[in-house]
Order: sequence, then structure tokens, then C-alpha cells
Amino acid sequence: MTGIIDYNAGNIRSVELALRALGAEYRISKKPADLEDADRLIFPGVGEAKFAMAELRSSGIDSFLRDWAASGRPLLGVCLGSQIIFDHSEESDTPCLGILPGVVRRFPADFPALGRKVPHIGWNDLAWRNGGSRLFEGVPEGADVYFVHSYYVEPADPSAVTATVDYGFPVPAAVRKGNVEAFQFHPEKSGEHGLRMLANFAGVPFRPRGEGGAPC
Repeated sequence: MTGIIDYNAGNIRSVELALRALGAEYRISKKPADLEDADRLIFPGVGEAKFAMAELRSSGIDSFLRDWAASGRPLLGVCLGSQIIFDHSEESDTPCLGILPGVVRRFPADFPALGRKVPHIGWNDLAWRNGGSRLFEGVPEGADVYFVHSYYVEPADPSAVTATVDYGFPVPAAVRKGNVEAFQFHPEKSGEHGLRMLANFAGVPFRPRGEGGAPC
């Protein structure tokens, strides 16, 4: 069973619909006790880092996430959830969960002058790095996935980066360290490629739409 963490800062509905379409068993909760028996966790998120961390602390989910990651069970961060698993965010100078070493940086202030918009919104092509990830099984390199973000992760260990996209420089799009993985993009909004990644994480078979599979 896949647990989905609800902490008032998550893109919960879209993740729920994606797992339902895949036929994956899941449970959504704001209470750590409800998720203790899950086999894996998805930690989604949209919004601002400081608010999200305050919500996590007030509910005790911050400690729950740290303990979960330390236990060796699979954890997948998505969008904001991929950022605040690191040590610190430049957004409102926010101390984060510290599950993975590294920082979260804002895109450069001169990006508009260079023809790049902030936030980075839209589709971009993935390039595998450092051997990629098992979650990419069945997904071709160069697959388009959907982004909405003004900040990006900078892991202390560059070998943790499993995919990048070109947005003025190679922006980390996915990271992996042991049992912890994270996607800056939204797999639940990234069509069949994103659904296949979620199926790989949830441990369920994926069937393309032409074969009676999940809608995108």
C-alpha cells in the first residue's frame, strides 16, 4: 500500500487520481499513525517552503518523515516535497528536513534577461544522469515531463542526481539516495511517462492507454 502525506501544502488530488487510475492501493492522511503500515510513501507538495515546514512541524510529520527515511522504506518527494527533504531552502531562508544533504536555490535573478522565465513552467526533456533510476524503467531518455517551480535542488553529492533538464543550465530534475527519491517535476501531470514512473514506484503494472490502461 502506498501512503500519501497530506500536510495542507500538497497536490493531493492529482496524485490520488493518478494512483487510482493505475489501480494502486493507497491511503491519504494527515496523521503519521495512519501511514505507519504503508509499504512506501509519496511526499507531494506545492507552495512555499516556510509554510510547508511549519505545517510539518505542527503535525509531527517532520519527525515521521525523518524516521521513515532512516528506516530504509521507499520515500518519493514530488515538487515542493522534492525540495524540503534537503537541509535548507533559500526561499524565506528556511531550515528544512535534512533527510538529504544539500540546499534549494532560486533561479538566477538575471534569467529574464537571458530569455528564461521564472517560474519554470511547462514541459521539458529529461536527460539521465549517474545511471538514472529504476523508476525510469520503460521511460525513454528525452521524455517530456511537466514542471512548475522557481527553486531547484543542489545536492551536496552530485552523484545523487538521476536526471536533469536544460533550463539555461543542467537543472536537477530527479535525485536518488538509497531509499529516498525525488522528482522536481509532477509525474501525475506528465502523461503516460509520469504515470509509468508512479506505477514503478507503487509496484503495479502499467498499461498504456491503447491497451486499456490508465487515462492521462
